[in-house]
Amino acid sequence: MKRVIIIVLDSAGMGELPDATKYGDVGSNTLGNIAAAIEGFSLPNLEKLGLGNIEGSRGYKAAAVPTGCYGRMAERSAGKDTTTGHWEMSGIILEKPFPLYPNGFPEEVVKQIEDSIGTKTIGNYAASGTEIIKQLGQQHVKTGYPIIYTSADSVLQIAAHEDVIPIERLYEICQIARNILTGKHAVGRVIARPFTGPEGNYSRTDRRHDFSLEPVRKTILEYIAEKGLEVKAVGKIKDIFAGKGITDAVHIHNNMDGVDKTLEYMKQRFDGLIFTNLVDFDMLFGHRNNVSGYAGALSEFDARVPELLAALDEKDILMFTADHGCDPTTSSTDHSREYVPLLVYGKELRQGVNLGTRSTFADIAQTLSEIFSISTDFKATSYYSEIL
Repeated sequence: MKRVIIIVLDSAGMGELPDATKYGDVGSNTLGNIAAAIEGFSLPNLEKLGLGNIEGSRGYKAAAVPTGCYGRMAERSAGKDTTTGHWEMSGIILEKPFPLYPNGFPEEVVKQIEDSIGTKTIGNYAASGTEIIKQLGQQHVKTGYPIIYTSADSVLQIAAHEDVIPIERLYEICQIARNILTGKHAVGRVIARPFTGPEGNYSRTDRRHDFSLEPVRKTILEYIAEKGLEVKAVGKIKDIFAGKGITDAVHIHNNMDGVDKTLEYMKQRFDGLIFTNLVDFDMLFGHRNNVSGYAGALSEFDARVPELLAALDEKDILMFTADHGCDPTTSSTDHSREYVPLLVYGKELRQGVNLGTRSTFADIAQTLSEIFSISTDFKATSYYSEIL
């Protein structure tokens, strides 16, 4: 049985990329700045694997003999969003970033959406999701008009109270918007953001759903699935890839549920890939500049690492990485252009191998192609021979 398990700690970057100044992210270092802000903070199980040994790592103890292979990856694609990061891991390197709308969407786009869904909308500006429902939630409840907004990412988000717009209707509205946002307005994601509660105490629910663009080229996920192997997706992975190349998927309620679901898949007998995204780091803490919350979530995950290692079969390979940064210690509440960690472990793999600084996230896809004997070139470099 040959399997690879990839767990993405969403937004757990580890230091600004050389071009961070173009993105306004000079000084960002999600993991490093959290360690500096919390006295005595450590992630002992990830440190054993080699987290503190990675070039540029700050605030984490270097293991004398790391049990895993370790390195960091630079993003070659233009952008710093979830879709771009995950697509690059899967072998798609984007030369142009997805479109951004810091001043809201053009009037003609909003009108086309409104005409198609049969109702007006409110909002249409860049905002925090929690703040915009505070600002416009009451108006939405009174009028029934969905709230649309964006962020520093390439997204159109649509918020609605579940008692005003039922969840299935909200998903339908998002799918209509997704069908409209093509061509020059092809944002990376349209996101359903349901919320509940009384005025003054609105809270977002866990029934968020992402409507992503279909990948622009074939990814390693599709190659693996076409070979008759399994590609099991945990969390928002299925959404990010619009279901392409996914053979089975499960949504999750939070990070720990994501770990539980990953472990459930690991108990099954199959050849192929498990691809997990743990979004709480980004969604609940990075974007809200909640340093202590982010640190607590990292510690909570770190405590589960031994459980994940123990669940590995002899030929399994486990990888930990991230898709971008979202430094909660900076004034920005947006994603940050950062290196991401790469930790690789397997019972039959070498230990303590320094994988260095990889020039693209797509090295993961190239490595998977070698592991699963798939002949394809992602313009990247496999590290399989280094760890085997």
